[in-house]
Amino acid sequence: MNIFIDVKSNTPIYDQIYSQIKQQIISGELAENEMLPSIRGLAKDLKISFITTKRAYEELEKEGFIYTIQAKGCYVAPKNLELIRETNLKKIEEHIDAVIELAAACEMSGDELLEIIKFALEAEK
Repeated sequence: MNIFIDVKSNTPIYDQIYSQIKQQIISGELAENEMLPSIRGLAKDLKISFITTKRAYEELEKEGFIYTIQAKGCYVAPKNLELIRETNLKKIEEHIDAVIELAAACEMSGDELLEIIKFALEAEK
């Protein structure tokens, strides 16, 4: 598992850890039931507070991406396809919002924007 902490980022460190682990789970880079590094071990490797790592793991567990077995450790939860779909739909909506903002800045009409989207979809075939 690779985690990169950007100390210059405005994103809190726990959120950077959370987001990167979540993305590795969704992409399949981390397999179902794969053991994650211990909270203390990851904190030591990243040279950050144990509390910061614990918070990231708690968020992942709360959202169903990982599970904990007492005295054994944290593991990647079996994929919840509905949860993954919701996560990806949220990302799509965020990208669409950004596209709409760019289109408005260029004074592009809705029809022009739809034409570009249709062209992109046809190119995928």
